[in-house]
Amino acid sequence: MKATRALSKLVYLIGLVLLSLTAALAQPAKSEEHTQAKVLYNGIELPNEWPPKTQDPKSAEPMEVPYLRNPPKVIPINVGRQLFVDDFLIENTTLKRVFHTAEKYEGNPVFKAETPEEINPTGTPEPGQQYVTYLGHGGVFYDPQESLFKMFYTAGWRGGLAMATSKDLLKWNRPELGIVGKNNLLLPPGWLWAGGDNSIWLDLKPKNPSERLKYLTDRGTHNKESRPHTLHTSADGRVWSQGVPVGKADDYCSFFYNPFRNVWGYSIKRGGRGRARYYSENADFIKGADWSNAVFWANADKLDEPDPEIKAPAQLYSLNAVAYESIMVGEFYIHLGPDNRICDEGKFPKITELKLGFSRDGFHWDRPDRRPFIATTRKEGDWDRGYLHGTTGVFAVIGDKLWFPYCGYAGIAPNGSRGMYTGASVGLATLRRDGFASMEATTQKGTLTTRPVTFTGQQLFVNIDCPQGELRVEILDESNKVIAPFAVKNAEVVKVDKTLQAVSWKGVSDLSSLNGKLVKFRFYLTNGKLYSFWVSPDKSGASHGYVGVGGPGMDGVVDTKGINAY
Repeated sequence: MKATRALSKLVYLIGLVLLSLTAALAQPAKSEEHTQAKVLYNGIELPNEWPPKTQDPKSAEPMEVPYLRNPPKVIPINVGRQLFVDDFLIENTTLKRVFHTAEKYEGNPVFKAETPEEINPTGTPEPGQQYVTYLGHGGVFYDPQESLFKMFYTAGWRGGLAMATSKDLLKWNRPELGIVGKNNLLLPPGWLWAGGDNSIWLDLKPKNPSERLKYLTDRGTHNKESRPHTLHTSADGRVWSQGVPVGKADDYCSFFYNPFRNVWGYSIKRGGRGRARYYSENADFIKGADWSNAVFWANADKLDEPDPEIKAPAQLYSLNAVAYESIMVGEFYIHLGPDNRICDEGKFPKITELKLGFSRDGFHWDRPDRRPFIATTRKEGDWDRGYLHGTTGVFAVIGDKLWFPYCGYAGIAPNGSRGMYTGASVGLATLRRDGFASMEATTQKGTLTTRPVTFTGQQLFVNIDCPQGELRVEILDESNKVIAPFAVKNAEVVKVDKTLQAVSWKGVSDLSSLNGKLVKFRFYLTNGKLYSFWVSPDKSGASHGYVGVGGPGMDGVVDTKGINAY
């Protein structure tokens, strides 16, 4: 008997090895840079030339988005919640799309200058600006190892790189790190422009533990010696690798991680229509320092209207990005002026506001709503009067809300001193989870039918707001015939306002009979708002999509917990 069990185990192990070898042989050969996925997770097929060199730096036309013009015939939806920020998923609908902007937290600012380094910095390349805690890009991330949010910021204008921690983004502590004196500085002022317009990323799954923190310094046009930006890595911010110079760029560059294709994307500041962005990518962060292959990426276009009072052309000051569920969300810093000289003479901040874009291939951006997602107040004395900045990482997820850290300038300090870069604090803005856009119906019933999709899962979920209305769902085959028993007459009625709500049909346990088949979902909605839908492998509603920089209750940046992380 023992011999039989041993033989069976051996046969099983040999089978596993053979399956692994077969899978390995079936994979395309990997280059030294990275494996280029021809067809993405969502069915989008990339062109042979990637990144594409189709954009014109001088053009004022909005960026063309190829996958919206020619969507895939079949869309796999196994990754993440499916959002309605565009028509990618929609075959036809009578519902109305409505975009939503963020709501500023009423307790803002949540973080402001308190330490000597922040109040009146000394030894910086540009002294004189006071009371500054600055998110030029910096970085705000959730670290599940310590159950803390970590904010990397500039302590004082052009000051040192500092770190603060929080459990909830609302109350912040400055831990004494013992690295640069008795304070929370990771790097001192002047260290390769440490804490200037830098960008930092907390990598939760680095190939090497010593590369958990990834850091891009700012050595752009501000530096008279014309030294380049440099890339560094560190395990915890105490010891940094020797810097690797990057390619040609102006000041104020940043980077982000695209987990859908496993590449680091570099957002490079160079000229276009005024300030603009170029793009380079690499699977290896340090090897990505070679920006010689960078292509023009994005600028402010004719839909970014000038401020009616300032009357200066809009420019793209910066562009950060992060993966959220099944898409990339881009944070566009739109610069409206006035010119630096005017602001310096008048001692008030220039105007930059934060707008959003959405991408399903990681390069092309659809920007359907040109209103500020987070706007300046432009009011004397307000902490966010002007010069708004987001952060590397863009936003976190806490329960049923998205939280966006941002930095604003008052132009005036508590001691009465004034300056273009004086009085910077950090605040928060929130949005309903998946709440970038909703498909809405009034008291008259509306419908939305998806394009053909495929999935592997058990349970349909929606993010829905219809307590005074109702939602029903039916499932069709590719020829628009209802698949029994998933007919609308058999559907359970949904009448709730929830960001995670299961959808079911009478007498049906799950959707396993439809796994791998081409189907369409048809939503019938009255008096409500539909934000997203997805098929989960279990009853928790876990989407297995991405959740920005994560948040409490999560063990990483992928939603594996569903309702259990709320």
